[in-house]
Formats: sequence, C-alpha cells, structure tokens
Amino acid sequence: MRKSIPLILIAALVLTSCGRLRDTRLNPFNWFGRGESRQIEAVENRNPLIPRRNVLSAREKDDLRQPIQQVTFLAIERNPSGAIIRAEGVTTYQGAYEVELRPVIDETVPEDTLRYALVAYQPRLGVGTEASRRVVVARDLSNQELVTIRQIEVVAAANVMTARR
Repeated sequence: MRKSIPLILIAALVLTSCGRLRDTRLNPFNWFGRGESRQIEAVENRNPLIPRRNVLSAREKDDLRQPIQQVTFLAIERNPSGAIIRAEGVTTYQGAYEVELRPVIDETVPEDTLRYALVAYQPRLGVGTEASRRVVVARDLSNQELVTIRQIEVVAAANVMTARR
C-alpha cells in the first residue's frame, strides 16, 4: 500500500503533463495545423479559379459547378493511410449540391502544394441565412500523395485558406 500511493501520484503527474504535447509539433495530428485565410488578389483578366482548358479533358465541358463564395474552415486530419482534407464554406445561394474539392492543375501551382477549388452546383433559390448556405466537404489523400506536399490550399471565389506542415 505504501508503494502504490506514490506510484499512483507519479503516474497522475506524468499523464497530466501529456496535455502540453497536444499543441506541439511532436503530436502527429498537428502536422498540418489549422487553415489560415487570405483574400484573393485580382491578377490580369483571367479568373484563377478556372484552370486552363485541355483539349483532351471532356469532363470540364460537362461540369458546370461554380466556386462557392467563401471558405470558412480548413483542417487536415491525419489517419493511418494518409490524411483527410475537411473544408467548410458558405455558398452564394441556398440549395447547393454536389459539393467537391476539385484539384486545380495549373502551372502557377508550386510542386510542393496541392490546390483545390471548392465548387458546387448553386441554384438561385434564395440567399437566406449564412447557416442555411453552409456546406462541408472532405477528400481523402494517401500517404503516397502526401510525400512531397508541404502546403494544401482550398480556393473559393473570395478567399483562399492554406494549411502548412
């Protein structure tokens, strides 16, 4: 009994000190961190959300989804097979559907960056409250896709959110 009480106290102190590691880089769940937002600056007359067309790409002709208004949250959640990108945003109109993180393939994207456009079909049903226009989308990435990636960006019409390693 005499030896068990000090051992229990020491174990309790060690376990309570583990809370400090929660917000450090030693914790693998914090490797990408939270997303940070910045405004999109107008460059040229070309819309940066519309990738340059490829003659061989037939899907782009049929896909009429538009970028949503604003990205409000970005999180990269690690899992054993890679990571899950979770993004939340606010659409321009109510009733958005088929929300997707579409990869942006452009020569301006650095090699260590994954850039996605947050797009959806947005019927003009009405504006409503922000809560009624909120959408959530996720995309799974494998460890092979993440090997050279240092930064993940999610682009909307009004802003870009970035998560870095």
